[in-house]
Amino acid sequence: MIPFACAPVALPAFPVAPNAGTILVVEDESFVCELAAEALLDEGYRVLTAADANEAEAILSSERVDLLFTDIDLARNTNGIALAHSARRNLPRLPVVYTSGGRDGLSAAEAVAESVFVPKPYRAAQLVAVTNDLLRHRG
Repeated sequence: MIPFACAPVALPAFPVAPNAGTILVVEDESFVCELAAEALLDEGYRVLTAADANEAEAILSSERVDLLFTDIDLARNTNGIALAHSARRNLPRLPVVYTSGGRDGLSAAEAVAESVFVPKPYRAAQLVAVTNDLLRHRG
């Protein structure tokens, strides 16, 4: 498996802090994906990436994932809302963070329960803070 499916070039390996957790970043814009992945790697997380919901579902079925960070509108006519609902059917307590540049948020009917929405453009520090907060409360 390619750890950075969305990045054109493999990123250098960073040491992962023990018990930091694994984050799945689902983003079809390679530059945005790489920035998010680097920020989370720098924080000590193990990061897996996917460019669409199909790739993400394959990763979710074969890897332990502690948090799903997904864009809403993805490549190949897939979307993060459906992905999150599918993931939660198998992993009911999986923390989910949605992002989008074309929306201000999600309605309660669209989003999975207890999820977070971070509008684009976001700062790397904002993504890290939300991730740390969600995983700290889950643990």
